Amino acid sequence: MKQYNVGIIGATGMVGQRFITLLDKHPWFNIKLLAASPRSAGKKYSEAVGGRWVMKTDIPDYVSEMIVYDAANDIEKITGQVDFVFCAVDMKKDEIKALEEAYAKAECPVVSNNSANRHTPDVPMIVPEINPEHAEIIEAQRKRLGTKRGFISVKSNCSLQSYVPALHPLMKYGIESVLACTYQAISGAGKTFERWPEMVDNVIPYIGGEEEKSEVEPLKIWGKIDGDKIVEASSPAITTQCLRVAASDGHMAAVFVKFKNKPTIEQIKEEWKNFSGVPQELELPSAPKQFLNYFEEPDRPQTKLDRNLEGGMAVSMGRLREDTQYDYKFVCLSHNTLRGAAGGAVLMAELLASKGYFD
Repeated sequence: MKQYNVGIIGATGMVGQRFITLLDKHPWFNIKLLAASPRSAGKKYSEAVGGRWVMKTDIPDYVSEMIVYDAANDIEKITGQVDFVFCAVDMKKDEIKALEEAYAKAECPVVSNNSANRHTPDVPMIVPEINPEHAEIIEAQRKRLGTKRGFISVKSNCSLQSYVPALHPLMKYGIESVLACTYQAISGAGKTFERWPEMVDNVIPYIGGEEEKSEVEPLKIWGKIDGDKIVEASSPAITTQCLRVAASDGHMAAVFVKFKNKPTIEQIKEEWKNFSGVPQELELPSAPKQFLNYFEEPDRPQTKLDRNLEGGMAVSMGRLREDTQYDYKFVCLSHNTLRGAAGGAVLMAELLASKGYFD
């Protein structure tokens, strides 16, 4: 596979740090440069990140010595050195949208972890095993932007990465309605227990904007390309409740689902076991071999035990049983900064690279 030089925009934040650990020694992608806010620009990365490095592994030596660029003011310098960038900045949505479009218009593809462009009609929001065909909208986006290479592709919200993959193979049975209650780790807020002591021994029943994202974004993922835009699916009806819980990593969901044509428990388990997508077919470097994993034990999956399954890129399910109001209920688990954030973006980039979108 061709080698690509990449930049990480927003490199000092938690997701930016996760990008660094995932791209260090990546077989296709080489970390060429890092960029962040003006207060970090001009410093060595080790100085810019300071005591905020929260990954379990050390900063790679070559990354530690890199001089950080100014994400907003050094666009020309950055785009002249890389084949594409990963973007995980902490800014206002309108500023992120403008920043990502500026990179795209400078003929630099953007693989984004941010939410700002998720509802832009010609920006694909890709979960590689579910809707890889949405990459085809990139040509329409390039026409709008007036670019030959530049485009923006985004990953979805981390909360729905736990339950949407489990629902997807069951769509053939006509899912009518879904209730999902998510129990989300503090790393989803970019925090650790040291930096957020009030989360110790606590649950907060509110995460700003999260429920709206969790209810709407799946409909774009399940939507169809129509001309120069992605048209959202009209069903299923989804309602969610999102809680912040005292876990470091890992988003869990309690899911209730009603079908038009109710499958059996055995059929559901078989659909999960046999489901795979384009990443598995292409054997992409970050793709889990078994994407969906069902645990028969009544107390699994557990966040601490199972979030790192297949390098944190697999999704786990358990406790599938009939419900008195819906047809079935079950629980799901995914690693929110791996499958749900940086890892999902790297896998999306591998998919786009394999299809020639960075060439």
